[in-house]
Amino acid sequence: MPATTGIEPAAPVSRRRHRGVHSQVGIAYLMLAPVLVFFAVFLVYPVGNAFWVSLTSWDLIGPQRFIGLRNYERLLTDTTFLASVRITAYYTFGLLSIELPLALGLAVLLDRKLKGRGLYQAIIFAPVVLSMVVVAMLWRVVYAPIGGLALMVTEPLGLGHLQWLNDSSLAMPALIITSLWKNVGYYMVIFLAGLQAIPSTLYEAARIDGARGWTIFRHVTLPLLRPFLLFVCVVSVIRTSQAFSLIYALTGGGPADATKVLPFLIYEVGFGFNRMGYASAMAMMMFAALLLLTVIQFRLLRSRT
Repeated sequence: MPATTGIEPAAPVSRRRHRGVHSQVGIAYLMLAPVLVFFAVFLVYPVGNAFWVSLTSWDLIGPQRFIGLRNYERLLTDTTFLASVRITAYYTFGLLSIELPLALGLAVLLDRKLKGRGLYQAIIFAPVVLSMVVVAMLWRVVYAPIGGLALMVTEPLGLGHLQWLNDSSLAMPALIITSLWKNVGYYMVIFLAGLQAIPSTLYEAARIDGARGWTIFRHVTLPLLRPFLLFVCVVSVIRTSQAFSLIYALTGGGPADATKVLPFLIYEVGFGFNRMGYASAMAMMMFAALLLLTVIQFRLLRSRT
C-alpha cells in the first residue's frame, strides 16, 4: 500500500471550505435582495426616469419629445428659476442659522437636572407630531392682522396690525418662525440623546484639569457631538430645502412670489403649466445641489469625528 501523509486530505477540506464561503455569500445576497429591490424600485428608477424626462419636452398628455440638454440651458437664463433658488437659499440657511443653535441650547439646558424636565421636553416636542397643514392653519390664526395672537407681542412694541402673510418683506420671516416652532423640538431630542451618551467621567476629568463652562463645552461636548451634528445638519438641510406643504398652505408662494421656493416652483411648472420636462430639469438641479451640500457636510464634520 502506498504510504499516506497528513497533507493529502487538505485538498478536499479546502474545497469544502470554499463551498461553505460561497454558500454564505449567497445567503447574504439573498437576505439583501429585498432591500436592493426596494432601493432600485423606489430610488434608482425614479431618479433615472426623472433625468430622462428632464431631457424631453412633455406636457403629461402627448408623447415625450427628446430635446437633449435644452431644458438645462434654459434654466441658466431663467430669472424665475434663479430668483426661486435665492429664495430657497434664504429660507434654508436663514432657518438653520437659528434652528440648530436653538435646538442645541435647549438640549444643553434640558440635559441638566431640572424639576419638570419631562414636561418641558413634551411641550417643546409636541409641535413635531402635528402635520404641516395643521401647523399652517394654526399659524394663520396667529398671523391674522386683526385679532391674531401675534398682536400680543407686536402691539407693545408699537407694531400692531402687521400684514405678516401679505407683505413681501414679512412673509419669509413668518415662514421661518413657523418652521422653527414646528421643527426645533425634533432636533433638540437628537442633541439631547447625544449629550446623554457622553460619559460623565470625561466631564469629571476635565474639571479636575481645571476646565470650566465654555471650555468644557468647546473641547469635550462639541467634539463628541460631531456625529449627531452631522446627522442633524444633513437631515435639516434636506428637509428645509424641500419645504412645500407649509408654503402651499400658508402663503401659496406669495405675496409677489416672495416665498416661492424651488419645490413650489417645480410643482407649479410641472402640474400647473404641464411642462413636466422643464420641471424635471429643475428637480435634477435641486437633487445635484443637495447631493453636493451633503458631501461638503460629510467632509467638514465626518473627517473630524
